[in-house]
Amino acid sequence: MNISLVEDLPALQAGSPAARTALVLHGGGGPRTVAPVVGHLAATMHTFAPTHPGWEGTARPDSITSIAQLAAAYLARLREHEERDVVLIGSSIGGWVALETAVQAASDDRYAGVIGAVVVIDGVGAVVDGEPVADFFTLDARGLAEAAWHHPERGYVDPAGLTEEQRATQQANGRTMAAVAGPHMSDPTLLGRLDAVDVPTLVVWGESDRIVTPGYGRAVARAIPGAQFIEIPEAGHLPHLEAPEATWAAIDPFLAQL
Repeated sequence: MNISLVEDLPALQAGSPAARTALVLHGGGGPRTVAPVVGHLAATMHTFAPTHPGWEGTARPDSITSIAQLAAAYLARLREHEERDVVLIGSSIGGWVALETAVQAASDDRYAGVIGAVVVIDGVGAVVDGEPVADFFTLDARGLAEAAWHHPERGYVDPAGLTEEQRATQQANGRTMAAVAGPHMSDPTLLGRLDAVDVPTLVVWGESDRIVTPGYGRAVARAIPGAQFIEIPEAGHLPHLEAPEATWAAIDPFLAQL
């Protein structure tokens, strides 16, 4: 099924529309950061990665001012398109959206059967004692690479090399992220609500993530009934970019047993 979760938003798609749907949710870096996930899963699933409203120059409706509202919009659109047993896969802020979507689905009978499983990749959103989320909005390009990558030189993007258009898009993405996720990229209520998640859940984490540490990830996994936690060696906040083979080795068996 060709689904358009939020009307008029661009999306990456791959795989057969007749296959099980995987909704892939990107983080602050935009849809390009989850393109490898879309491509990898296309052999067995219909993967669909929409651009969140407000990212990459798209419009953000006045009705979407929080992660909870964004999750509600995606969930409602899945139901409208009669999607069933959808696998939610979220990276960073996308992991937060995925968890919020799963919580909302489990709490409302209208969405029974819509969500089938969740994969969180270094997701933000929770407040974990002793494991603060890095202050993303104060990091320069070098600081971001050092916090987010095991090999910072691979993730560093020199701002001097950006075009004016790229710089404007990057700045607009940051403003949208601040507006939707808040300055601390967290919801103090989320961790306590995760016990509502009632579908198989895998939490994948880069061992060198300093945006949100593996200790943070383990706390998130412990809060979800039956969740599995797998740490990816020599990877940071985006293990699917930095250590893709190890990331697929963690995700593929989980999806195969669903």
